[in-house]
Amino acid sequence: RSSFLLAGSIMAAECVSLFTAIGLSEQKARETLKNEALSAVLRDAVVQAQEIQGPVVDKVTGTLLYNVASRLKDHRRLGFLVEYVAGKKITTDLQLNAALEYVKSHPVDPINMAEFENECGVGVAVTPEEIEEAVEAAVKKYRTQLLMERYHFNMGLLMGEARSKLKWADGKIIKNEVDMQVLHLLGPKTEADLEKKPKAAKQKPADVGKKESMVENGDVKLESMSLMDQLRGEALKFHKPGENYKTEGYIVTAHTMNLMKKHLEITGGQVRTRFPPEPNGILHIGHAKAINFNFGYAKANGGICFLRYDDTNPEKEEEKYFTAIRDMVEWLGYKPYAITHASDYFDQLYEWAVELIKRGHAYACHQKVEEIKGHNPPPSPWRDRPVEESLLLLEGMRKGKFSEGEVTLRMKMVMEDGKMDPVAYRIKYTPHHRTGDKWCIYPTYDYTHCLCDSIEHITHSLCTKEFQARRSSYFWLCNALDVYCPVQWEYGRLNLHYTVVSKRKIIKLVETGAVRDWDDPRLFTLTALRRRGFPTEAINNFCARVGVTVAQTTMEPHLLEACVRDVLNESAPRVMAVLEPLKVIITNFPAAKAIDVSVPDFPADESRGFHKVPFSSTIYIEQTDFREVMEKGYKRLTPDQSVGLRHTGYVISVQNVVKNNSGKVIELKVTCTKSEASEKPKAFIHWVSDPILCEVRVYERLFKHKSPEDPSEVPGGFLSDLNPNSLNLIEDAMVDQSVKTAKVFDKFQFERLGYFSVDPDTTEKKIVFNRTVTLKEDPGKV
Repeated sequence: RSSFLLAGSIMAAECVSLFTAIGLSEQKARETLKNEALSAVLRDAVVQAQEIQGPVVDKVTGTLLYNVASRLKDHRRLGFLVEYVAGKKITTDLQLNAALEYVKSHPVDPINMAEFENECGVGVAVTPEEIEEAVEAAVKKYRTQLLMERYHFNMGLLMGEARSKLKWADGKIIKNEVDMQVLHLLGPKTEADLEKKPKAAKQKPADVGKKESMVENGDVKLESMSLMDQLRGEALKFHKPGENYKTEGYIVTAHTMNLMKKHLEITGGQVRTRFPPEPNGILHIGHAKAINFNFGYAKANGGICFLRYDDTNPEKEEEKYFTAIRDMVEWLGYKPYAITHASDYFDQLYEWAVELIKRGHAYACHQKVEEIKGHNPPPSPWRDRPVEESLLLLEGMRKGKFSEGEVTLRMKMVMEDGKMDPVAYRIKYTPHHRTGDKWCIYPTYDYTHCLCDSIEHITHSLCTKEFQARRSSYFWLCNALDVYCPVQWEYGRLNLHYTVVSKRKIIKLVETGAVRDWDDPRLFTLTALRRRGFPTEAINNFCARVGVTVAQTTMEPHLLEACVRDVLNESAPRVMAVLEPLKVIITNFPAAKAIDVSVPDFPADESRGFHKVPFSSTIYIEQTDFREVMEKGYKRLTPDQSVGLRHTGYVISVQNVVKNNSGKVIELKVTCTKSEASEKPKAFIHWVSDPILCEVRVYERLFKHKSPEDPSEVPGGFLSDLNPNSLNLIEDAMVDQSVKTAKVFDKFQFERLGYFSVDPDTTEKKIVFNRTVTLKEDPGKV
C-alpha cells in the first residue's frame, strides 16, 4: 500500500511540474489535479504538444491547451485540436472558440479540413496596416460624438466596428490602436474627462403585484413575463431544430447526421412538440402547465404540437377520458396540429421490437413482476439466451400462447436511476378500445414514448422532472434502432397545497362520497375548475406566473385565485343577489308599481352597458345587513341607522321589525327618502326585487391541512383530513332578473358577495350558481 501511495504522489508531482511548465500557477496546477478527468486530458494534450514543439511549451500555447482540455466535450477530437494549437495554426482564443464550436457541430468523421480551417481563420494574417485602417474608419464614423463626449464616449463601439471588419485580428492590438488614435484626436485627458459620468436614473418597473409562491425547497419569485415571451426563441436555451447533437448528453452515432438531414427534409426545420397524456383519468392543474408548455413552446416558435394519447394500457382506458382530455386542451385555447394515438403505431413498434432482439438489445424473460420490482432485482438468467429463442417467444406472446406475466420482453440497458433491463412488452388479455382483439401484448411507456416521438419527428420532447431518469434510455433506444432521436427536456412539475391530484386518490374521494365526481368544484382537475367558473385565461396566466421552472413548485391556491379575480374583474358583469334573504316592505314607496332601475354592468366603465332591474315596494336584503341592536363599527341598517340602496337613489329607515313566534326577525317595514334629501348614509347595500329563486353552492377548501398526503402532517391519511364545511348549499337564494337568460358557465359578480358561475345542474325551473372566488382574498388563506 505504501509503495502504491508513493507512486501516486510521484505521479502527482510530475503532473504539477508539467502543468506549471505550460504557464499555470502552482495553485492552479494543484486545483486542476483534483479533477481527475480534466488533469488526465490536459496531461495527454501537453505530452502531444511536446512531441510537436519540443520539451518546452510556450505560455500562449499552454493557455490554449488548458482551454481545449477544460471545454472540449468530445475527447476523440483532442489530438486533432492539439495539433492545430501546438502547430501554431490556432493562436488566439477567438480561433479556438470557433474550432470548439465547429467540432461540436460536426460530430461525425471525417472532418472537412478546408471548411474547418476557413471557419477558424487558419492561415489568415491581419497586418498592422489593416488594423490601423479599420480603426481609422471607425473613428471617422463616430468623430462628432467623440468630440462631444470625449473620453466619456463608449470606446467599445470603436472596437466592435473594427472587429466586424477584421474577424481574426488580435483584440489587444485593436485596443492599442484605438487608444492611440483617440489620444491623437482628443489629446490627453482633462480633469473633466476624469470625472465619473452620472448614471441615468433607472425607471421603476410597473407594479406587478406581490410576487410570492411556495416551493418545495425555498422561495421563488413569480414570473411577470408573458408565457410566450418566456418560451420564445433563445429564452429557454433549447437546441434549434436539427441541432439535437449540440445538447448536453446527446449520443451521436455514425447515422446521426444522416438521420438529422432526413428529419429536416420532413419538418423543414419547424419546431414540433407533443402533449402525450394517458387516457385513464381527467387532467388536473399540473397538466395545465404541461399543456401550456408543450403547445405554448410550439406556438411561440412558429411550430406545431400533436395531442398524442398514450393508450398502451387497455385495462384503465375509457372513451370518456379521451373526450375530456381533448375538451380541456381546446378549452385552454389550443388546437392540436393532429390527434394521434400510440396505438396508431403498434405495427411499427412490434417490427422494431423484433429488430431490437435481432441486434442483441432485447430478450424474452420469464422473471415474475414481483421479482424485477425495485432497483436491485436479481439479474435475469435469460439475459443471454439465443436471439432465435427470444424471437420465437415474442411471436408466441403475440399469438397468445402464454398467460399474463409468464413472459415479458426486456431491453438490455441500465437506466439513470439504476433500474436494469426495463420491460418493453407485456401480455394483457384485455381488448383495446381502438384495436379490439388484434393484440394481446402491449408496449410499455419506456419502449413506446421515444419511438412515437421519433415517428412524429418531434424536435423537443418536453416532460416533467421525474422522467429525467429515463433520458438515457430514451436516447439509447432510438440509437439502438438507428432511428431519428429527438431531445428530451425536463421541467418542474406544478403542484398545489390543500389538494390531491392522483387518479387513485380522486377515485377514492368519489367512491366514499367525499366529492360528487371528477368535476366536483372542490377538486383541482381542469373539468372541476371549469365547472367552478375559473376562466381559461386565468389558468394560463397562473401557469405563466409560475414560469417555466426546472424546480418542482408547490403553489398556494390563493395565488391561482388571485389570477381568477384579475380576469373576472374585467369580464364578469355585475348583478345583485341575496344569499340569505330578509323581506323588506317600503311603506311609502313613491310609485304605484315597480320602477325600472339602471345598473351598470361594469361600474368602473359605464360605457360597457347597463341592465335594468325592477325596484318595488317589496325588496329583499341580506340578513347580515340588518342588526336589531347597534354595535360599535357597524355601518349598515339598524332601527337607529339608515342605509342607502345601491343604484336606486334612495335611503331607507326602519319603522317596524316583524318577528316570528321564536323571536327571529322575518320582515322589516321601512320608509324611503331620496338620497339628496337625506343625510348621507354610512353604507349602501345591495338588494333584489321580484327576484329569481336560485341555488347557490359556496365552496371552501376540501382539506384542512396544506399537505393532506404527507403522513407527518396527516397521520390518518388524506381521507381523515376532509373539511366538513367544504360545501355550503343555499337552496333559496335570490338573484335579480337580469340573469334569467344566463347559460351554463356564464360568469357574474354578485355585488359585495363574490364571483359566481352558472353550474351545469341548472334547469329551466332553477338556476344553480357556484361561487368561484370571493371578491377579496381571505387573509386567513394567505
